[in-house]
Amino acid sequence: MKAGQQGRSLQSGSSLVSLYLAPKNQSERFAFIAEWYDPNASLLRRYELLYYPADGSVEMHDVKNRRTFLKRTKYEDLRLEDLFIGNKVNVFSRQLLLVDYGDQYTARQLGSRKEKTLALIKPDAISKAGEIIEMINKSGFTVTKLRMVMLSRKEAMDFHADHHSRPFYNELIQFITSGPVIAMEILRDDAICEWKRLLGPANSGQARSDAPGSIRALFGTDGIRNAAHGSDSFASAAREMELFFPSSGGRGPANTAKFTNCTCCIIKPHAISEGLLGKILIAIRDACFEISAIQMFNMDRVNVEEFYEVYKGVVPEYNEMVTEICSGSCVAIEIQQTNPTKTFREFCGPADPEIARHLRPETLRAIFGKTKIQNAVHCTDLPDDGLLEVQYFFKILDN
Repeated sequence: MKAGQQGRSLQSGSSLVSLYLAPKNQSERFAFIAEWYDPNASLLRRYELLYYPADGSVEMHDVKNRRTFLKRTKYEDLRLEDLFIGNKVNVFSRQLLLVDYGDQYTARQLGSRKEKTLALIKPDAISKAGEIIEMINKSGFTVTKLRMVMLSRKEAMDFHADHHSRPFYNELIQFITSGPVIAMEILRDDAICEWKRLLGPANSGQARSDAPGSIRALFGTDGIRNAAHGSDSFASAAREMELFFPSSGGRGPANTAKFTNCTCCIIKPHAISEGLLGKILIAIRDACFEISAIQMFNMDRVNVEEFYEVYKGVVPEYNEMVTEICSGSCVAIEIQQTNPTKTFREFCGPADPEIARHLRPETLRAIFGKTKIQNAVHCTDLPDDGLLEVQYFFKILDN
């Protein structure tokens, strides 16, 4: 059913059937059903979200009350690639969870080939995580989950169950448990096939001959120490993602936080959505900071207000700061170095990127920041708060 047709039936199961009349020259639009938790009323509200890619405008309708909630308005912070089921998007400071397609046209156009798969950076390539994530972003994938973990022997055996009869099995288990790994859930059209293509042949030597631009060719050593892993099939992807990101209430493998000589860095949602995660990780590594734990979080407003409580009534931009962290996925990092808080804070630079570009042009905020709110990263301000902030993410939220 074309978006430009005058009669359109917008459906989400049996919950919503509405009819919108549009002129014949109406631009293409995509429809989603979105949910928002209203903390004031303690209610889960449901909206129909319409997105018009021609001009980047959005429109919202209250499902229950069958009335317009937001008239069609241009909104530059929402992109077509953000629109997939299960993603959280921010529309005028309101975080919406996309739970269903609003019509069959949208489902056919945007949903037919979307897949999720597991991307695993192995112990030998952890130092190249930034480069690998940069390649993932440039290849059209969206990173939807991310955790650095340490596999136990049992977890490694569960993960490599398919290789149990292979002669290299023991070596494989020993290698995968020899250091931390970074597990990611990645999304795009034909994700399983496209991720395998980006990885290259399993043997890194063969990869350098047959696919010289692939991840294993660039960062792998041999057939076992080959930088990264990818699932072979839908079934394998589902099984492997469940191990690292359990949906049944389990915790999965333990994170790698050390909780000593540490400070906290948060890569903000705007930087994640702009594809800057890999570049920022490279910059942190090149400045000789150790990333000892890293994990992606989707925080609700209550958690962010609790985390930022020290700034309430002190920093004028407090509300905007909270809204930014709520607006999408953020990535929390435990940074280790002697006197880590002071040195890493200096590396981040002044809170205002414009000032940073004038005074400290080599800092993270100068290079990657946009505004005082969207300044790429949060860093711990006070030395005594470094451990507390790391614990908030890797002990409290991770549980």
